[in-house]
Amino acid sequence: GHVFASKTERARYEELLVLQVAGEIRGLELQPRYPLLVNKVKVGTYVGDFRYIQRGNQRPTVEDVKGHRTSVYRLKAKLVKAIHGIEILET
Repeated sequence: GHVFASKTERARYEELLVLQVAGEIRGLELQPRYPLLVNKVKVGTYVGDFRYIQRGNQRPTVEDVKGHRTSVYRLKAKLVKAIHGIEILET
């Protein structure tokens, strides 16, 4: 029932499902949201494509399927890193 932004994103989701069944990842989520707060003011929201935990790791991996890195995306990725301490995995 989920509509994907691209065929590439859907294909990656199917790969992640296989990895989850194989026990390589767990807790697969679609479109995790991260508020972007600067000095307690919400300046936007970053919506990733996927979030999951890799086997042997405790921290979640946030993944974004990228065809083109827009300037808005690059700014949001920097804000996610600065505010939440999360490095986005681009696939």
